[in-house]
Amino acid sequence: MPPPNSPAAKTERLMNLVMTLLYTRRPLPKARIREIVEQYRLAPSDEAFDRMFERDKDDLRELGIPLVTEDLTAAWDDEPGYRIHQRDYALPDIAFAPDELAVLGLAARTWSHATLAGPAAQALRKLRASGVEPDPEALVGIEPRLATGEPAFGALFEALLDTTPVAFDYRRPASDSATTRHVQPWGLTSRSGRWYLTGFDTGRGQPRIFRLSRIAGPVRREGKPGSYSPPREHDPGRMLAADLPEEPSGEAVVEVREGRGAELRRRATPAGPGPHGGSLLTVPYADLDRLAEEVASYGTSVRAVSPPELVAAVRERLTASAQAHRGSSQ
Repeated sequence: MPPPNSPAAKTERLMNLVMTLLYTRRPLPKARIREIVEQYRLAPSDEAFDRMFERDKDDLRELGIPLVTEDLTAAWDDEPGYRIHQRDYALPDIAFAPDELAVLGLAARTWSHATLAGPAAQALRKLRASGVEPDPEALVGIEPRLATGEPAFGALFEALLDTTPVAFDYRRPASDSATTRHVQPWGLTSRSGRWYLTGFDTGRGQPRIFRLSRIAGPVRREGKPGSYSPPREHDPGRMLAADLPEEPSGEAVVEVREGRGAELRRRATPAGPGPHGGSLLTVPYADLDRLAEEVASYGTSVRAVSPPELVAAVRERLTASAQAHRGSSQ
């Protein structure tokens, strides 16, 4: 059983409460609920149980679960009973429009990261089993990205879910050596094909942003799950935008195949036909590494032309992606 104050313990307790109230044939008094739900039974006092039960009722109602209060028999005096009616709890059949099916299929293809590829494929199998066939080809002009996986993503994602502090070795842009950082994860967000962790750096006593590609070695857990709480108003995208403003510092030239690279075309200037049948574009950039990640994410649809540093960085990422795919297929 997870620690009693952790998010996992609360989720388990709420699920047990829902199952108890959903499958009872008659309203249950609070005393009986305490006997059935193990986490309530282990409460150290009546007051602790009452506080826990009242919070859980409010949480279920906020989630839209139709917990109702009903009268009991005269033997219970005025004490109410609780239950969840299956007719109110059950979801109706869900129908998808053709454009919604296309988005579902496209999303499953886009989530190519190893941590999320399994759940995405499972979701598609469930849709097909129920007679729904997603159509990822129905959205013209939209293409999924060829993402290079970040080794640290899975461990950070799990730590974020159960609010567990972590430690990892982090390499700054201007330094070849890595330093150990101790962080309370707040959020994960992506921009221009690159993943970032937002959180509180306990060693420096400040909120910080960490680029996952600069994490060296494994992510290590420190402390217990549920030992901190991220700020309720935290917005990872807003924090990233404030800390890493998009101020172009250079220009690059890329060749883009016709009908591809819509995001690049929106912020680029046409530079004539390319030597390989595509269009040359001049693209302003603020971070060469970030642009290299974006160009590499298009696979063979976009080719870096200049500067030479960009060409080398794109080649390095495509090589790493190819090696990772070969390793996963063996």
